Amino acid sequence: MGTTITWQRPDGKDASGYFVAAGRAKAPSVVVIQEWWGLQDQIKGIADRFALAGYNVIAPDLYAGVVVPYHDQEAAGKQMGSLNFLDAVDQSVRGAAQFLQGFGSKVAISGFCMGGAVSILAACRLSEFACAIPFYGIPPEAVAKAADVKIPLQCHFANTDGWCTPELVNKFEADLKAAGKTFELYRYDAEHGFVNEQRQSAHDREETELAWERTLAFLKKHIG
Repeated sequence: MGTTITWQRPDGKDASGYFVAAGRAKAPSVVVIQEWWGLQDQIKGIADRFALAGYNVIAPDLYAGVVVPYHDQEAAGKQMGSLNFLDAVDQSVRGAAQFLQGFGSKVAISGFCMGGAVSILAACRLSEFACAIPFYGIPPEAVAKAADVKIPLQCHFANTDGWCTPELVNKFEADLKAAGKTFELYRYDAEHGFVNEQRQSAHDREETELAWERTLAFLKKHIG
């Protein structure tokens, strides 16, 4: 449905990713951030789904073409560990947002797993986004604190999650409240990665559809 495009980062370098047009003039836009597996077909499918809902979408390729098989968590961890998160956010993600602003409407960001953490980091650092929708990912406090969030958040977390743990989520929620931030936070009786239908061991269709309904309502409220 979409295509690979390149855009210019603020530093003048090129970034690339998967782009899908909404097919209508001045549609709002969403930047979708990959899981730690890379820019795989499932993330492209989410981009397609946002486009069908009426949004222009870019999913940046933060691993420069590398896609890790689902069975190889060690390799995925190494890829994520080697990513320069601040460069990815300040340059590749910001450049994608600026490209989408060229369509004349507001831009949101959403991400999954590693991408959830990236979307919160972007919510703390970038002025281009009107709202952020992270799924089961929170950046380390040393990089971004809840008090640094500048835009409305809608957060989706799994109750069974060994990476983005319920304890971490509870603290993040308490910190957002203490800082007086505008946010919605939802917990699901599901596992980490429950939106990813390609990972049948984790996927929960019913919870995914509930999260999707909430996501679209939040986008409609904040970007149209």
